[in-house]
Amino acid sequence: MAPMTPEEIVGIGREALYVAIQVASPILIVGLIIGLIIGIFQATTQIQEMTLTFVPKLVVMVLLLLFLGKWIAVNMISYTATIFERVATIAG
Repeated sequence: MAPMTPEEIVGIGREALYVAIQVASPILIVGLIIGLIIGIFQATTQIQEMTLTFVPKLVVMVLLLLFLGKWIAVNMISYTATIFERVATIAG
């Protein structure tokens, strides 16, 4: 039962951040693009309604989550299984 080295701990943290960015980036990028499109529309039409920015982004992000849900789950489950395997090798 060897203790983890600092390099292994940093590697696990790096992998966790990579998985978090990989899972969150499609939703955030689409939200940013939708917000930009709506902002341009509001600037050109001078409509300053708050729900005009919130509702479309919410709807698109929910639809994207429904569409990408399986892919997100597979990535998260894969990373979690990898972490559990590492814990099992350390503990055993």
